[in-house]
Amino acid sequence: MENNTDVSIHDFLERMRKPSAGDLVKSIKSFIVSFLNNEPDPEKDSSAVQDFFSKMEAAFRAHPLWSGCSEDELDSAGDGLEKYVMTKLFPRVFASNTEDVISDEKLFQKMSLVQQFISPEYLDIKPTFQNETSWLLAQKELQKINMYKAPRDKLVCVLNCCKVINNLLLNASIASNENTPGADEFLPVLIYVTIKANPPQLHSNLLYVQRYRRESKLVGEAAYFFTNILSAESFISNIDAKSLSMDQAEFEKNMESARARISGLSIQSTAPPPPPRDESTVHKTQMLNPKRETTLFQSRSSDSLSGTSDILNANSEIPMKKAESVSDLENKGAARLLKDTEASKIFQEYPYLFANAGDLRIGDVEDLLNSYKQLVFKYVCLSKELGDAATTSLASSSTPPLQALSGFDTSKEPEDHTMASSDVKETDRSVDDLVRALQGVGEAVVDKVLDVKQEEYTSVLAEEQT
Repeated sequence: MENNTDVSIHDFLERMRKPSAGDLVKSIKSFIVSFLNNEPDPEKDSSAVQDFFSKMEAAFRAHPLWSGCSEDELDSAGDGLEKYVMTKLFPRVFASNTEDVISDEKLFQKMSLVQQFISPEYLDIKPTFQNETSWLLAQKELQKINMYKAPRDKLVCVLNCCKVINNLLLNASIASNENTPGADEFLPVLIYVTIKANPPQLHSNLLYVQRYRRESKLVGEAAYFFTNILSAESFISNIDAKSLSMDQAEFEKNMESARARISGLSIQSTAPPPPPRDESTVHKTQMLNPKRETTLFQSRSSDSLSGTSDILNANSEIPMKKAESVSDLENKGAARLLKDTEASKIFQEYPYLFANAGDLRIGDVEDLLNSYKQLVFKYVCLSKELGDAATTSLASSSTPPLQALSGFDTSKEPEDHTMASSDVKETDRSVDDLVRALQGVGEAVVDKVLDVKQEEYTSVLAEEQT
């Protein structure tokens, strides 16, 4: 997705640099200045932008710079224009309406509660089509929607999510000799995935695409899937006991329990650390970060291919007759995670877990570095406490970089599951892997910075032509 739009904007800016593009550059700059000087009005803003895009598409087609170009090249110019203009206008038009902001918050809170207890059965999803592990891939795509400013990029996040679901349903129907799944099978899964993903500002993101994606491109398959995500949003906003085929009393009880649970987690996240008892390893590790209830099991999700993570209740009584190895704990966490219906909520605390190198922005570097330092510190402390490692040599491993940083793969288990508690080298292995993986991400970030600087430079040149 991003590569295609990067090519579009690069080609667009390159053409805008040429002297013959002076009239086009003036038109674009004039529109942006005029737009920003007007009072916000979502309907009028949308109409103005769409009219401008239509006018410019016709101008491109008639301009010598695009003489003899194919339809794909003209379409690419339109995408480049859209990305350039909407990036400039984004702060002014995205979630700028108070009603939209309120709707975002209500929808987010609703999904936060419902995801605590919902299961595929409540949405009448047949067992044949249930595949929650693979649905995580669809959730990952939808959760990327806030990473982009261009309407096309946001739309592609929705389309990728829908296509993952559609392909999974199709494969399941073939494997079980079922009829080809249709909207009745697709929409409930999309609703479930959306609730579990719970991307912030979903309402505003969908409105933004609806208002500012070029009308000529919001057709066909794109229109079909986008209509479905709008239907999913509407269903979730109005979700009640009847829509979940649930008894009213049971629904209210589940919602109340979800509120209590979320409230309890919020209170515990600011509470002082519990005093250590009986030299418990669990409580010692919790004291490393008193502001969060999450334990080291959860932080390990960032350096495990299968995303092993778990939340340990502070009141749990765990007999510690014998210190377990790090891999033993990983195995147990992985087993619990596969049964955990709230796995996606756990992963949301680690925004870079599902990120590709190309998804990162300059501003992410500091946050990523801090997260890395915290992860290494916690992991080393855990290894020390369990007696699995005396020290860590971060540059000695030859293990390949972790693939978890470039995508989520549920087909593989962590490679060190068979590690004996006495094997020091193996316990250091995941830290070494993480370091190497982060080095690779660092190189990608540098490349990204250079790309951004090139775009800025090209933009300046284009403006100078005026």
